[in-house]
Amino acid sequence: MTSHERLRIGTVAARAGVNVQTLRYYERRGLLARPERSPSGYREYGPETVRIIRFIKRAQELGFTLREIQDLLRLREAGGRNRRRARQLAGAKIQDVDQKIWRLQSIKRALVTLVESCACAGSEPECPILEALDDDAVERNGGAR
Repeated sequence: MTSHERLRIGTVAARAGVNVQTLRYYERRGLLARPERSPSGYREYGPETVRIIRFIKRAQELGFTLREIQDLLRLREAGGRNRRRARQLAGAKIQDVDQKIWRLQSIKRALVTLVESCACAGSEPECPILEALDDDAVERNGGAR
């Protein structure tokens, strides 16, 4: 592939492993520059577009939002001259992941407690799991969840 080669949207999508709608969405969000159009109106992309889309997808896999990815793309375009900013973004993402892990562990502890409270062999007609999720149960316990 030469640097002057122009690719249509379907080819770019296939090479990048995404669907055509994803490319259009990235254009609308400003992650991809508006492509040139052929005389017949087809979008025509440069070969670098495939690399940009793969960059976006890898960043998403690491948990970066599209807004954060815009920042990363700007840093990428600057040629890596702002490594400190890239490190800050990655560090902030680590903190975000740690918070999500903490929340998920809290959810797991609550679910384990509910499952352990449900003997399913007792003579009580109510299910403690369903009761804990019911608004009436929350109000009876003074608003505590």
